[in-house]
Amino acid sequence: MQLKLRRILVTGGAGYIGSHAALALLEAGCDVVVLDNLCNSSKESLARVAHLGGRALNFVLGDVRDSDLLRSIFADKEIDAVLHFAGLKSVGESVGNPLAYYDNNVSGTLKLCEAMSDAGVRKLVFSSSATVYGDPHEMPVSEATPTGSLTNPYGRSKLIVEQFLQDLAISDDRWSIAALRYFNPVGAHSSGLIGEDPGGIPNNLLPYISQVAVGKLDFLSVFGGDYSTRDGTGVRDYIHVLDLVHGHLCALDALQNRAGFNIWNLGTGRGYSVLEIISAFERASGRSIPYKIVPRRQGDIKECWADTAKALAELKWVAVRGLDEMMIDAWRWQSLNPNGYHKAPSRTDSVK
Repeated sequence: MQLKLRRILVTGGAGYIGSHAALALLEAGCDVVVLDNLCNSSKESLARVAHLGGRALNFVLGDVRDSDLLRSIFADKEIDAVLHFAGLKSVGESVGNPLAYYDNNVSGTLKLCEAMSDAGVRKLVFSSSATVYGDPHEMPVSEATPTGSLTNPYGRSKLIVEQFLQDLAISDDRWSIAALRYFNPVGAHSSGLIGEDPGGIPNNLLPYISQVAVGKLDFLSVFGGDYSTRDGTGVRDYIHVLDLVHGHLCALDALQNRAGFNIWNLGTGRGYSVLEIISAFERASGRSIPYKIVPRRQGDIKECWADTAKALAELKWVAVRGLDEMMIDAWRWQSLNPNGYHKAPSRTDSVK
């Protein structure tokens, strides 16, 4: 799709979702400015984005909490809108270190909005999360599902940001804000050149499975086998990162003619258990994934999947990639890049 907005700031644009979004923006004809502190990402991802997109993007090394840096970016770059991905994102880590999550996710967004307001830039797509629904009593969850009964600081930090963004939009009707509550992004670009490259032991299921498949980890820890689900393991709505990114562009396009604070779920509307994901990945990779059932993690919930009717009706957006494609693309990325971005892919790196 082609966007009328020309120059987009992507915070956290060297990360997993941000790098895919940066590529999609380049392909949509936009000029892209990426701000990233590289705390859990690599500049190599942006080199590959530029290669795939056929043209350069502008990279600024820095932190979204740096007010002086933000002011200079908005003064120099003529930004039209912002996609805001920068922040910490591990549920388990947030339980052990909540202060870091409130500092990065809440304070960082406050600083960003202050700089945007000063510069007269008031179009913002915020990377929110389905964790704001807490432990919902009914499935699927819609945008009308109550929030606030949260199980971890990560989700609480996202909800706090949503609340002050809503207050901001109420206070000044020049703001156009989208909060995208997305579920579990997986997969990678079909080229195998960009994908998810977590630092250390992965916190998310798919990169953990992938690293077991290439031999970096001995087995997968499955947190909880006694949930009241069809096989005892947790159930989540997994969405291909490319579908997710397309949802961001649809939201950005909608904000050109839509003021105020808007919320949309981005998911597939279907839940898969951990064991079902393992089986699907084994089919895609042709490799066995050894796993062990271990105690539940604090902050995890039994199940969660999306009602996506609102996004379909208002954004004309729907996820189109199925589970098999998600797993195939995730495996292609990991097999071509067993060490992530730390070594350029080559034929000898490919795991057949």
